[in-house]
Amino acid sequence: MSRRGSAERRLGLLLCAPAIIAMLLVTAYPMLYALWLSLFRYDLRFPDERLFIGIDNYLSVLSSAVWWQAMFNTLVITVGSVSLELVLGFVFALVMHRTLIGRRWVRTSLLLPYGIITVVAAMSWRFAFDPTTGFVNVLLGLDGAWLTERWSAFFVIIQTEIWKTTPFMALLLLAGLTLVPEDLLHAARVDGANARQRFFRVTLPLMRPVIGVALLFRTLDAFRIFDTVFVQTRGAQGTDTVSLVGYNALITRLNLGLGSAVSVLIFLCVLAIALLYIRGFGIDLTRRRKR
Repeated sequence: MSRRGSAERRLGLLLCAPAIIAMLLVTAYPMLYALWLSLFRYDLRFPDERLFIGIDNYLSVLSSAVWWQAMFNTLVITVGSVSLELVLGFVFALVMHRTLIGRRWVRTSLLLPYGIITVVAAMSWRFAFDPTTGFVNVLLGLDGAWLTERWSAFFVIIQTEIWKTTPFMALLLLAGLTLVPEDLLHAARVDGANARQRFFRVTLPLMRPVIGVALLFRTLDAFRIFDTVFVQTRGAQGTDTVSLVGYNALITRLNLGLGSAVSVLIFLCVLAIALLYIRGFGIDLTRRRKR
């Protein structure tokens, strides 16, 4: 059995090798090159003045108030959007899972926003909250300019993200709901557990790995938010995110050294978030396999 298992592992590695090599070429090389550029003072406006400066670019970024303000803004958007998406995603997943009549139409209508391009969705919500051409102020009887104030701009950005990506969360959670054994739920019902007790004591524990995957994907995606903020505010009113800071350094100011340092820091933040989720949701999976 051990020889057969080792042979299967070798076969699996051989089958995965082309994909692994392609991923390394697409992701590893750009990251290593960005790491190399981050160690230089390299401005495309003055290419002859390129100079190796070590970690000075990182020290410059980490000592900047702009970076920490952008980090705070990014965390506000990430926590605000992902937490609400989890709740709404569960509601929509339960609706899609329990719907008996017109299930295909219900699922299509709930998943439709996810198929819209993010830039188009951001533009639509921008026009909806516009004080002159939008309909939100008319419906609410207000006359405020939502995107000209910091916290109201955050509200619009978060609402855009929720509307756009909640269907993705619901789709992953729906897949998890289909894996919950109906016999186990029926046994809990026979034992006297009501709907709330069955959900929190049976469904949620069994769906923990799926919830972890859904939160991981959405948190990483939300932390790297760029297009929605760029379309709606371009970072004005103190709504800069870490991705916008990197964009301004690399594209606007043509500072390859500083922009690469920002990119590497964003990568490290994303890696740290991924490791936290893996530790939070992966340890129990290992224990269950051992049992």
